[in-house]
Amino acid sequence: MSNPKLYMLLLGCTPPGRHTEQHDVFFAIGDNLKSLVPDILNFWPEGKVHIDAYREVTLVDGYIVSVAERTDNHQSDQRLFFINLGGYKKGLFDEPHFKIVSVHPDMGSAIQSSKNTEFFLNTHFPGAFSHVDDKFGIDVDDIYEVGDILPSAQKEKYRIVVEKAEAGVPEDELNLGYFKLSNL
Repeated sequence: MSNPKLYMLLLGCTPPGRHTEQHDVFFAIGDNLKSLVPDILNFWPEGKVHIDAYREVTLVDGYIVSVAERTDNHQSDQRLFFINLGGYKKGLFDEPHFKIVSVHPDMGSAIQSSKNTEFFLNTHFPGAFSHVDDKFGIDVDDIYEVGDILPSAQKEKYRIVVEKAEAGVPEDELNLGYFKLSNL
C-alpha cells in the first residue's frame, strides 16, 4: 500500500434465512474503498453485502488519526475506540444504536465519555434503559479498541497512530447511501 488509510464502514446485508437487513461496522486499512473489497467479503461472506455508510477516519475528538507500519515504534498515550450504544424509544419497535469513535487513554475513560452523549442520556425510558452491550458487566453494547478489530493481516502489518491535532483541521466526511461493492 502506498498511502494506507483507516476506514470505518457500515455494512448491510440480508443473509439467507433472515427477514430484515442486518448491519455491522467494519474497520479496515487500505489505499481506497475498492482495495477493501476482499477484506469486506471475508468479513461477511454470506449474502450480498453492500456499504450503507463510510468514512475515512482522520480526525477524532481533536486528534489526528493515521496509519503507520508496525515496525514504527512510536507510542501514543491515546487510543482509538469504537463504541456501539443501544437504547430504546417509547412506542418504537426497535433498538436504535449510536456508533461512536473516540480517543481516550483507556477503555474506562471511553465508556464514561459515551455515557455523556445525547443518545445515552435521552434514548431510554423506565424499564428500557440505554446501554452499551458488552461482556464487561457495564451498560455498553460493544466497545473495542479499533486496532484490535482490524483484519488479521492488517493488525500484523499496521498500527493506528493518534496525535493531537492543531486547530482548523477539517472534520471527516460522512458518506451515506447505498454503495454496491461492484461499483467501487
